[in-house]
Amino acid sequence: MKKLQIIKLSLLCFFFVGCTASDLNKVLQGLGTGGPLTQQEVSSGLKEALVQGITNGATMASRQDGFWGNELIRIMLPEDARRVENTLRQIGLGAEVDRALLSINRGAENAARQAVPIFANAIRQLTIQDAFALLSGQQDAATQFLKRTTEAQLVELFQPEIQKSLNEVGATRFYSDLANAYNAIPLTNRRVNPDLNAYVTQQAIDGLFTLVAQEEAKIRQDPMQRTTALMRRVFGSQD
Repeated sequence: MKKLQIIKLSLLCFFFVGCTASDLNKVLQGLGTGGPLTQQEVSSGLKEALVQGITNGATMASRQDGFWGNELIRIMLPEDARRVENTLRQIGLGAEVDRALLSINRGAENAARQAVPIFANAIRQLTIQDAFALLSGQQDAATQFLKRTTEAQLVELFQPEIQKSLNEVGATRFYSDLANAYNAIPLTNRRVNPDLNAYVTQQAIDGLFTLVAQEEAKIRQDPMQRTTALMRRVFGSQD
């Protein structure tokens, strides 16, 4: 009886007060799903979406060629080394450049397997503040919020995994040899920093956030991508 009365009032609102069809639809959706969304539901739904996004993103990134084969996130040489890449190729070090590039990306792919628990822990720390603003924001609003609030922590936690992975695939040695070879060239004023860890860590995290943003956009745009009842309820309120 109470629902019937609310429906009647909603119809009156639609016909006489000027509510839009979208407004009416949201009211009726709320009736079928337990009432208006709470801030806690929105926060939890966004966290579920981010966990799904990082899980799917890390899975894609950790495959062979997950970084190397994806132009959006492929890791190139650091800027200071990129400027001298042509010089290195001209003196016969092209194969070494290619080997260093491939090994760097392999290192990021290997480390991506360890990203899920690190990112998931950061996601759990997000508060419910600005929850509704994030829900109604841009297609990557939640991802960008996560990046702003957790990036420093993620860099600190992820860096040891990157270093371990770079060492395992030989990237540290290959790049160090490359940098030292260039630095030994007579009459070169610019020196290449052989320290690779911080650069690859940042590039790998940026790449993972790119993939998470893509997954968030899918969840917002495609109801079939919403794999839990809470995600369907939260993001369905914006359809």
